[in-house]
Amino acid sequence: MVDNFAVCSPWPVRTLNRIGRPLAAGGLAPTLQSGSLRSAAGTSAGMDWVADSYLDEALDVLTESLVAEAELSYLGRIMVQKRLVRMLTTRLRMRRLLRSRPEIAERTIAPPVVIVGLQRSGTTLLHRLLAADPATRSMASWEGARPLPDDEQAAHAPDSRRAVAAREERALRYLQPQFYAIHSLESTAPEEDVLLLDYSLHSQMAEVMFHVPSYARWLLQQDMRPAYELHRVMLQILDWQHCRERWVLKSPAHLEHLDALLEALPGAVVVWTHRDPAQTTASSSSMLAHYQSLFSDRVDHRRLARHWLDKNSTMIDRAMQFRRTSKGIFVDVHYHELMADPMSVIGRIYAAQGRPLSDAAAATMTDTLAASPQNLHGEHRYSLRQFGLNVADVDDCYSGYIEHFSIDRERGGVREL
Repeated sequence: MVDNFAVCSPWPVRTLNRIGRPLAAGGLAPTLQSGSLRSAAGTSAGMDWVADSYLDEALDVLTESLVAEAELSYLGRIMVQKRLVRMLTTRLRMRRLLRSRPEIAERTIAPPVVIVGLQRSGTTLLHRLLAADPATRSMASWEGARPLPDDEQAAHAPDSRRAVAAREERALRYLQPQFYAIHSLESTAPEEDVLLLDYSLHSQMAEVMFHVPSYARWLLQQDMRPAYELHRVMLQILDWQHCRERWVLKSPAHLEHLDALLEALPGAVVVWTHRDPAQTTASSSSMLAHYQSLFSDRVDHRRLARHWLDKNSTMIDRAMQFRRTSKGIFVDVHYHELMADPMSVIGRIYAAQGRPLSDAAAATMTDTLAASPQNLHGEHRYSLRQFGLNVADVDDCYSGYIEHFSIDRERGGVREL
Protein backbone atom coordinates (compact mmCIF):
# COMPACT_ATOMS: atom_id res chain seq x y z
CA MET A 1 0.00 0.00 0.00
CA VAL A 2 1.29 3.49 -0.79
CA ASP A 3 2.51 5.68 2.05
CA ASN A 4 0.67 8.86 1.16
CA PHE A 5 -2.79 9.80 2.34
CA ALA A 6 -5.09 11.98 0.27
CA VAL A 7 -8.68 13.14 0.39
CA CYS A 8 -10.32 14.22 -2.85
CA SER A 9 -13.01 16.91 -2.79
CA PRO A 10 -15.35 17.64 -5.72
CA TRP A 11 -14.00 20.28 -8.11
CA PRO A 12 -16.71 22.88 -7.33
CA VAL A 13 -15.66 22.73 -3.66
CA ARG A 14 -11.99 23.10 -4.54
CA THR A 15 -12.85 26.06 -6.77
CA LEU A 16 -14.93 27.77 -4.08
CA ASN A 17 -12.16 27.37 -1.53
CA ARG A 18 -9.55 28.68 -3.96
CA ILE A 19 -11.65 31.76 -4.74
CA GLY A 20 -12.48 32.22 -1.07
CA ARG A 21 -8.86 32.21 0.10
CA PRO A 22 -8.11 35.82 -0.89
CA LEU A 23 -11.57 36.88 0.31
CA ALA A 24 -10.81 35.43 3.74
CA ALA A 25 -7.40 37.10 3.75
CA GLY A 26 -9.17 40.40 3.07
CA GLY A 27 -11.56 39.94 5.98
CA LEU A 28 -14.54 38.95 3.85
CA ALA A 29 -15.00 35.44 5.23
CA PRO A 30 -18.03 34.59 7.43
CA THR A 31 -17.31 35.84 10.93
CA LEU A 32 -16.56 33.50 13.82
CA GLN A 33 -16.38 36.34 16.35
CA SER A 34 -18.18 35.05 19.44
CA GLY A 35 -20.21 38.24 20.02
CA SER A 36 -21.54 38.17 16.47
CA LEU A 37 -22.49 34.50 16.84
CA ARG A 38 -24.41 35.23 20.05
CA SER A 39 -26.20 38.13 18.36
CA ALA A 40 -27.14 35.98 15.37
CA ALA A 41 -28.46 33.25 17.68
CA GLY A 42 -30.60 35.77 19.53
CA THR A 43 -32.07 37.00 16.25
CA SER A 44 -32.73 33.44 15.10
CA ALA A 45 -34.39 32.45 18.38
CA GLY A 46 -36.35 35.69 18.63
CA MET A 47 -34.99 36.57 22.06
CA ASP A 48 -32.03 38.33 23.63
CA TRP A 49 -28.88 36.36 24.38
CA VAL A 50 -28.88 35.07 27.98
CA ALA A 51 -25.46 35.16 29.64
CA ASP A 52 -24.16 31.75 30.70
CA SER A 53 -20.60 31.79 32.02
CA TYR A 54 -20.05 28.06 31.33
CA LEU A 55 -21.20 28.31 27.72
CA ASP A 56 -19.84 31.80 27.04
CA GLU A 57 -16.29 30.96 28.11
CA ALA A 58 -16.33 27.81 25.99
CA LEU A 59 -17.55 29.76 22.95
CA ASP A 60 -14.81 32.37 23.37
CA VAL A 61 -12.06 29.76 23.69
CA LEU A 62 -13.37 27.64 20.81
CA THR A 63 -13.80 30.49 18.34
CA GLU A 64 -10.35 31.90 19.12
CA SER A 65 -8.85 28.46 18.51
CA LEU A 66 -10.82 27.98 15.29
CA VAL A 67 -9.64 31.29 13.87
CA ALA A 68 -6.01 30.94 14.95
CA GLU A 69 -5.36 27.23 14.44
CA ALA A 70 -7.96 25.31 12.45
CA GLU A 71 -6.98 26.58 8.96
CA LEU A 72 -10.59 26.47 7.89
CA SER A 73 -11.36 26.53 4.21
CA TYR A 74 -13.84 29.10 2.91
CA LEU A 75 -16.61 26.50 2.74
CA GLY A 76 -15.50 25.14 6.11
CA ARG A 77 -15.88 28.58 7.66
CA ILE A 78 -19.38 28.91 6.23
CA MET A 79 -20.38 25.52 7.65
CA VAL A 80 -18.84 26.21 11.07
CA GLN A 81 -20.57 29.57 11.36
CA LYS A 82 -23.95 28.05 10.52
CA ARG A 83 -23.38 25.16 12.91
CA LEU A 84 -22.41 27.37 15.85
CA VAL A 85 -25.33 29.75 15.32
CA ARG A 86 -27.71 26.79 15.14
CA MET A 87 -26.33 25.32 18.37
CA LEU A 88 -26.50 28.63 20.24
CA THR A 89 -30.04 29.19 18.93
CA THR A 90 -30.98 25.76 20.27
CA ARG A 91 -29.66 26.72 23.71
CA LEU A 92 -31.85 29.84 23.78
CA ARG A 93 -34.91 27.97 22.53
CA MET A 94 -34.27 25.25 25.12
CA ARG A 95 -34.45 27.79 27.94
CA ARG A 96 -37.77 29.00 26.61
CA LEU A 97 -39.11 25.47 26.23
CA LEU A 98 -38.17 24.42 29.77
CA ARG A 99 -39.70 27.60 31.15
CA SER A 100 -43.00 26.92 29.38
CA ARG A 101 -42.98 23.15 29.94
CA PRO A 102 -41.33 22.64 33.37
CA GLU A 103 -42.64 19.08 33.56
CA ILE A 104 -39.96 18.03 31.03
CA ALA A 105 -37.22 18.49 33.64
CA GLU A 106 -39.16 16.15 35.98
CA ARG A 107 -39.10 13.21 33.58
CA THR A 108 -37.36 10.11 34.90
CA ILE A 109 -34.62 8.64 32.73
CA ALA A 110 -34.29 4.94 33.55
CA PRO A 111 -30.69 3.71 33.83
CA PRO A 112 -29.54 3.45 30.21
CA VAL A 113 -27.05 1.22 28.45
CA VAL A 114 -24.01 3.29 27.49
CA ILE A 115 -21.61 1.84 24.91
CA VAL A 116 -18.02 3.03 25.13
CA GLY A 117 -14.75 1.86 23.57
CA LEU A 118 -12.12 2.94 21.11
CA GLN A 119 -13.32 4.13 17.72
CA ARG A 120 -13.61 1.24 15.23
CA SER A 121 -14.00 -1.40 17.97
CA GLY A 122 -17.54 -2.47 17.08
CA THR A 123 -19.42 0.25 18.96
CA THR A 124 -21.57 1.26 15.98
CA LEU A 125 -22.68 -2.30 15.20
CA LEU A 126 -23.49 -2.99 18.85
CA HIS A 127 -25.35 0.32 19.17
CA ARG A 128 -27.52 -0.36 16.15
CA LEU A 129 -28.31 -3.88 17.31
CA LEU A 130 -29.41 -2.74 20.76
CA ALA A 131 -31.35 0.17 19.27
CA ALA A 132 -33.33 -2.27 17.11
CA ASP A 133 -35.27 -3.43 20.18
CA PRO A 134 -38.77 -1.88 19.83
CA ALA A 135 -38.72 -1.12 23.58
CA THR A 136 -35.42 0.78 23.38
CA ARG A 137 -34.92 4.47 22.68
CA SER A 138 -31.85 5.77 20.85
CA MET A 139 -30.97 9.18 19.48
CA ALA A 140 -31.21 9.40 15.70
CA SER A 141 -28.69 11.49 13.80
CA TRP A 142 -31.37 14.06 12.85
CA GLU A 143 -32.32 14.44 16.53
CA GLY A 144 -28.74 15.12 17.54
CA ALA A 145 -28.55 17.90 14.97
CA ARG A 146 -31.93 19.40 15.91
CA PRO A 147 -33.17 18.14 19.26
CA LEU A 148 -36.07 20.58 19.66
CA PRO A 149 -39.33 20.36 17.73
CA ASP A 150 -40.29 23.20 15.43
CA ASP A 151 -43.32 23.79 17.64
CA GLU A 152 -41.92 24.20 21.15
CA GLN A 153 -45.32 23.59 22.71
CA ALA A 154 -45.97 20.21 21.11
CA ALA A 155 -43.97 17.04 21.50
CA HIS A 156 -45.42 15.31 18.45
CA ALA A 157 -46.19 18.16 16.08
CA PRO A 158 -45.13 17.61 12.46
CA ASP A 159 -41.89 19.41 11.77
CA SER A 160 -39.20 19.77 9.14
CA ARG A 161 -36.24 18.26 10.96
CA ARG A 162 -36.13 14.92 9.18
CA ALA A 163 -36.34 16.51 5.75
CA VAL A 164 -33.57 19.00 6.57
CA ALA A 165 -31.37 16.19 7.89
CA ALA A 166 -31.97 14.13 4.75
CA ARG A 167 -30.82 17.07 2.59
CA GLU A 168 -27.74 17.48 4.76
CA GLU A 169 -26.97 13.78 4.42
CA ARG A 170 -27.10 14.09 0.63
CA ALA A 171 -24.81 17.13 0.81
CA LEU A 172 -22.31 15.25 2.97
CA ARG A 173 -22.30 12.33 0.54
CA TYR A 174 -21.45 14.78 -2.23
CA LEU A 175 -18.80 16.67 -0.28
CA GLN A 176 -17.09 13.59 1.15
CA PRO A 177 -18.24 10.34 -0.50
CA GLN A 178 -15.28 8.35 0.88
CA PHE A 179 -16.48 9.01 4.42
CA TYR A 180 -19.43 6.66 4.04
CA ALA A 181 -17.14 3.70 3.44
CA ILE A 182 -15.67 4.43 6.88
CA HIS A 183 -18.65 5.46 8.98
CA SER A 184 -22.15 5.56 7.61
CA LEU A 185 -24.01 8.68 8.77
CA GLU A 186 -27.59 8.02 7.73
CA SER A 187 -29.82 10.79 9.04
CA THR A 188 -32.36 8.35 10.49
CA ALA A 189 -29.87 5.90 12.03
CA PRO A 190 -28.83 5.84 15.71
CA GLU A 191 -25.95 8.25 16.31
CA GLU A 192 -23.47 9.11 19.05
CA ASP A 193 -24.97 11.14 21.87
CA VAL A 194 -21.68 13.08 22.20
CA LEU A 195 -23.60 15.47 19.91
CA LEU A 196 -25.67 16.42 22.96
CA LEU A 197 -22.53 17.42 24.87
CA ASP A 198 -21.78 19.74 21.97
CA TYR A 199 -24.59 22.06 23.06
CA SER A 200 -22.51 22.97 26.11
CA LEU A 201 -19.47 23.44 23.83
CA HIS A 202 -17.64 21.13 26.24
CA SER A 203 -17.19 18.22 23.87
CA GLN A 204 -14.64 16.16 21.97
CA MET A 205 -16.53 16.93 18.78
CA ALA A 206 -14.47 20.07 18.19
CA GLU A 207 -11.29 17.96 18.19
CA VAL A 208 -12.96 15.43 15.91
CA MET A 209 -13.86 18.10 13.38
CA PHE A 210 -11.00 20.59 13.60
CA HIS A 211 -7.37 21.13 14.58
CA VAL A 212 -7.96 23.15 17.76
CA PRO A 213 -5.10 22.37 20.18
CA SER A 214 -5.66 25.45 22.37
CA TYR A 215 -9.29 24.52 22.88
CA ALA A 216 -8.30 20.88 23.52
CA ARG A 217 -5.85 21.90 26.25
CA TRP A 218 -8.46 24.17 27.83
CA LEU A 219 -11.10 21.43 27.75
CA LEU A 220 -8.85 19.02 29.67
CA GLN A 221 -8.98 21.38 32.66
CA GLN A 222 -12.76 21.86 32.73
CA ASP A 223 -15.39 20.44 35.08
CA MET A 224 -17.55 18.25 32.86
CA ARG A 225 -20.39 17.78 35.34
CA PRO A 226 -22.44 20.75 34.05
CA ALA A 227 -22.03 19.43 30.49
CA TYR A 228 -23.39 16.02 31.51
CA GLU A 229 -26.20 17.65 33.47
CA LEU A 230 -27.22 19.40 30.25
CA HIS A 231 -26.82 16.06 28.43
CA ARG A 232 -29.38 14.52 30.82
CA VAL A 233 -31.79 17.44 30.31
CA MET A 234 -31.55 16.98 26.55
CA LEU A 235 -32.36 13.29 26.96
CA GLN A 236 -35.45 14.38 28.90
CA ILE A 237 -36.42 16.70 26.06
CA LEU A 238 -35.99 13.93 23.49
CA ASP A 239 -37.85 11.51 25.76
CA TRP A 240 -40.74 14.00 26.03
CA GLN A 241 -41.03 13.94 22.26
CA HIS A 242 -40.81 10.18 21.87
CA CYS A 243 -40.76 7.91 24.91
CA ARG A 244 -39.75 4.27 25.16
CA GLU A 245 -38.79 2.02 28.05
CA ARG A 246 -35.05 2.56 28.16
CA TRP A 247 -32.25 4.46 26.39
CA VAL A 248 -29.20 3.05 24.67
CA LEU A 249 -26.39 5.58 24.25
CA LYS A 250 -23.00 5.34 22.59
CA SER A 251 -19.82 7.34 22.29
CA PRO A 252 -16.10 6.66 22.73
CA ALA A 253 -15.93 10.16 24.24
CA HIS A 254 -17.65 8.96 27.42
CA LEU A 255 -14.53 6.98 28.35
CA GLU A 256 -12.87 10.26 29.26
CA HIS A 257 -15.58 11.27 31.73
CA LEU A 258 -17.18 8.14 33.20
CA ASP A 259 -17.36 9.87 36.59
CA ALA A 260 -19.50 12.73 35.27
CA LEU A 261 -21.56 10.37 33.09
CA LEU A 262 -22.50 8.04 35.95
CA GLU A 263 -23.23 10.97 38.26
CA ALA A 264 -25.71 12.34 35.72
CA LEU A 265 -27.14 8.91 34.81
CA PRO A 266 -26.83 6.75 37.95
CA GLY A 267 -27.28 3.03 37.48
CA ALA A 268 -26.24 3.09 33.81
CA VAL A 269 -24.85 -0.17 32.44
CA VAL A 270 -21.53 0.65 30.75
CA VAL A 271 -20.70 -1.68 27.86
CA TRP A 272 -16.99 -1.38 27.02
CA THR A 273 -15.87 -2.77 23.68
CA HIS A 274 -12.25 -3.91 23.29
CA ARG A 275 -10.13 -4.40 20.18
CA ASP A 276 -6.44 -4.45 19.35
CA PRO A 277 -5.47 -0.75 19.16
CA ALA A 278 -3.09 -1.53 16.29
CA GLN A 279 -6.22 -2.37 14.31
CA THR A 280 -8.29 0.61 15.41
CA THR A 281 -5.69 3.39 15.23
CA ALA A 282 -5.11 3.59 11.48
CA SER A 283 -8.80 3.18 10.70
CA SER A 284 -9.91 5.87 13.14
CA SER A 285 -7.13 8.20 11.95
CA SER A 286 -8.39 7.83 8.40
CA MET A 287 -11.96 8.48 9.50
CA LEU A 288 -10.97 11.64 11.38
CA ALA A 289 -8.78 12.95 8.55
CA HIS A 290 -11.62 12.53 6.07
CA TYR A 291 -14.01 14.28 8.45
CA GLN A 292 -11.68 17.22 9.09
CA SER A 293 -11.16 17.65 5.35
CA LEU A 294 -14.78 18.80 5.15
CA PHE A 295 -13.72 21.96 6.97
CA SER A 296 -10.07 22.40 5.98
CA ASP A 297 -8.09 21.69 2.82
CA ARG A 298 -4.85 21.69 4.83
CA VAL A 299 -5.32 18.70 7.13
CA ASP A 300 -2.02 17.40 8.52
CA HIS A 301 -3.02 13.75 8.77
CA ARG A 302 0.13 12.66 10.60
CA ARG A 303 -0.23 15.35 13.25
CA LEU A 304 -3.88 14.40 13.62
CA ALA A 305 -3.05 10.70 14.05
CA ARG A 306 -0.43 11.38 16.72
CA HIS A 307 -2.81 13.70 18.60
CA TRP A 308 -5.53 11.07 18.71
CA LEU A 309 -3.14 8.23 19.55
CA ASP A 310 -2.02 10.20 22.60
CA LYS A 311 -5.53 11.38 23.46
CA ASN A 312 -7.18 7.97 23.13
CA SER A 313 -4.53 6.15 25.14
CA THR A 314 -4.77 8.78 27.90
CA MET A 315 -8.55 8.47 27.78
CA ILE A 316 -8.29 4.68 28.18
CA ASP A 317 -5.91 5.07 31.13
CA ARG A 318 -8.33 7.50 32.77
CA ALA A 319 -11.26 5.12 32.31
CA MET A 320 -9.28 2.20 33.73
CA GLN A 321 -8.31 4.25 36.75
CA PHE A 322 -11.94 5.26 37.37
CA ARG A 323 -13.11 1.68 37.01
CA ARG A 324 -10.73 0.41 39.70
CA THR A 325 -12.75 2.19 42.39
CA SER A 326 -16.16 2.43 40.70
CA LYS A 327 -19.16 0.45 41.87
CA GLY A 328 -20.78 0.85 38.47
CA ILE A 329 -22.02 -1.97 36.26
CA PHE A 330 -19.62 -2.81 33.43
CA VAL A 331 -19.90 -5.36 30.62
CA ASP A 332 -16.74 -6.08 28.62
CA VAL A 333 -17.18 -7.04 24.96
CA HIS A 334 -14.22 -8.17 22.89
CA TYR A 335 -14.41 -7.47 19.18
CA HIS A 336 -13.80 -11.05 18.11
CA GLU A 337 -16.73 -12.34 20.20
CA LEU A 338 -19.03 -9.61 18.89
CA MET A 339 -18.18 -10.59 15.32
CA ALA A 340 -18.47 -14.32 16.01
CA ASP A 341 -21.70 -14.38 18.03
CA PRO A 342 -23.36 -10.98 18.42
CA MET A 343 -26.59 -12.32 19.89
CA SER A 344 -24.70 -14.00 22.72
CA VAL A 345 -23.13 -10.63 23.52
CA ILE A 346 -26.57 -9.03 23.43
CA GLY A 347 -27.82 -11.64 25.90
CA ARG A 348 -25.06 -10.76 28.38
CA ILE A 349 -25.93 -7.07 28.16
CA TYR A 350 -29.61 -7.71 28.83
CA ALA A 351 -28.70 -9.95 31.78
CA ALA A 352 -26.60 -7.11 33.24
CA GLN A 353 -29.69 -4.89 33.05
CA GLY A 354 -31.87 -7.57 34.65
CA ARG A 355 -34.09 -7.57 31.56
CA PRO A 356 -35.23 -10.45 29.34
CA LEU A 357 -34.49 -10.31 25.63
CA SER A 358 -37.90 -10.55 23.98
CA ASP A 359 -38.53 -12.58 20.84
CA ALA A 360 -39.57 -9.38 19.04
CA ALA A 361 -36.29 -7.69 19.97
CA ALA A 362 -34.21 -10.70 18.92
CA ALA A 363 -36.00 -10.82 15.57
CA THR A 364 -35.43 -7.14 14.78
CA MET A 365 -31.78 -7.44 15.78
CA THR A 366 -31.33 -10.42 13.47
CA ASP A 367 -32.87 -8.40 10.64
CA THR A 368 -30.54 -5.50 11.44
CA LEU A 369 -27.53 -7.81 11.22
CA ALA A 370 -28.65 -9.12 7.84
CA ALA A 371 -29.07 -5.57 6.53
CA SER A 372 -25.64 -4.41 7.72
CA PRO A 373 -22.92 -6.30 5.82
CA GLN A 374 -19.37 -5.05 6.00
CA ASN A 375 -18.27 -2.68 3.21
CA LEU A 376 -21.89 -1.79 2.43
CA HIS A 377 -20.77 1.68 1.29
CA GLY A 378 -17.42 0.61 -0.19
CA GLU A 379 -14.13 -0.69 1.12
CA HIS A 380 -12.15 1.42 3.56
CA ARG A 381 -8.41 1.19 2.85
CA TYR A 382 -5.81 2.57 5.25
CA SER A 383 -2.47 1.83 6.90
CA LEU A 384 -0.54 2.85 9.99
CA ARG A 385 2.35 3.86 7.81
CA GLN A 386 0.22 6.44 5.99
CA PHE A 387 -0.03 8.26 9.31
CA GLY A 388 3.63 8.01 10.26
CA LEU A 389 2.98 5.25 12.80
CA ASN A 390 3.84 1.59 13.30
CA VAL A 391 2.66 -1.19 15.60
CA ALA A 392 5.43 -0.50 18.12
CA ASP A 393 4.24 3.12 18.48
CA VAL A 394 0.70 1.96 19.20
CA ASP A 395 1.74 -0.83 21.57
CA ASP A 396 3.88 1.57 23.55
CA CYS A 397 0.87 3.81 24.24
CA TYR A 398 -1.58 1.02 25.05
CA SER A 399 0.59 -1.58 26.80
CA GLY A 400 -1.26 -1.36 30.14
CA TYR A 401 -4.66 -1.60 28.46
CA ILE A 402 -3.65 -4.56 26.29
CA GLU A 403 -2.30 -6.48 29.26
CA HIS A 404 -5.13 -5.65 31.67
CA PHE A 405 -7.94 -6.72 29.35
CA SER A 406 -5.99 -9.50 27.60
CA ILE A 407 -6.66 -7.90 24.25
CA ASP A 408 -6.44 -10.33 21.35
CA ARG A 409 -3.70 -9.28 18.95
CA GLU A 410 -4.89 -9.17 15.32
CA ARG A 411 -1.46 -8.84 13.84
CA GLY A 412 -2.28 -10.67 10.64
CA GLY A 413 -4.65 -7.92 9.61
CA VAL A 414 -2.68 -4.84 10.60
CA ARG A 415 -1.93 -2.70 7.56
CA GLU A 416 1.46 -1.18 8.19
CA LEU A 417 2.72 -1.10 4.61
